[in-house]
Amino acid sequence: MKQNEEVRCLIVGSGPAGYTAAIYASRANLSPVLYTGAQPGGQLTTTTTVENFPGYPEGVDGIQLMMDLRAQAEKFGASVREGAIVKADMSVAPYKITTDDDHIIEAQTVIIATGATAKYLGIDDEKKYAGAGVSACATCDGFFYRKKTVAVVGGGDTACEEAIYLASLAKQVYLIVRKPFLRASKVMQKRVIETENITILFEHNILGLFGDGKVEGTHLIKRMGESDEEKVDIAIDGFFLAIGHSPNSDVFKQWIDTDDNGYIVTIPGTPKTKVPGVFAAGDVADPYYRQAITSAGTGCAAAIEAERYLSEIKK
Repeated sequence: MKQNEEVRCLIVGSGPAGYTAAIYASRANLSPVLYTGAQPGGQLTTTTTVENFPGYPEGVDGIQLMMDLRAQAEKFGASVREGAIVKADMSVAPYKITTDDDHIIEAQTVIIATGATAKYLGIDDEKKYAGAGVSACATCDGFFYRKKTVAVVGGGDTACEEAIYLASLAKQVYLIVRKPFLRASKVMQKRVIETENITILFEHNILGLFGDGKVEGTHLIKRMGESDEEKVDIAIDGFFLAIGHSPNSDVFKQWIDTDDNGYIVTIPGTPKTKVPGVFAAGDVADPYYRQAITSAGTGCAAAIEAERYLSEIKK
């Protein structure tokens, strides 16, 4: 019979949070094991140039940044493995975690750094122009569209926030809203309306994008299904999705608290979950900032807390 593997610290996820946790846990002699998940390197691997991560004054390719973080974690002794976690039993420590190849790990501490997945419309052009005009993060990529024209898709607070942020950089921002109204709070609606270079396109649906190698415009349909339905094309340089994110927390939901949207709830000011020795870091527990550097910071905190927890249970 196959014997379960015992580890002191298991890290689930390989974005900035997971790799930073691995660096700190390795240096604390916790001999961490990290599983990369379905998307090794996380969301940053879908980004071309990252200019807002400290230490890279000329910017860095998203994939290269994640390779650098992985190499640093492995240098200090982290065991980085390809694969995903499909089942968790956190009823009692050590916690039993099952991988996609039926390997069972008994972990004294677990750092959940599984991230969140941006929601997309599902049109083929989103993949076609990924990294060439399509983005799901205005804070990450807005800088590239200074003095240019961009579109933001969505009608909630996030879409309004992204539109306002982009308006401070871009020449023109189109806010494309499927409904005849904004779902955002009254305060956010007011700010959008009062921002001169934001144009709201109500009752517009996305048909597709066009451009030679990069986004140059979008095909829209106005008042779809109505008698005055009309096809409209607008010229844009960037296309930003702001229709939400889905935190990758499903495997652990039975054991830990999550909010209404699935984000893991931690004890305020810490990465601690309600389960002793289980911590959450990065976008899976962060619906607000969703930045590589904030994820790295919480990964650091989670590893420090894991080391302190293990020290306490030894006493």
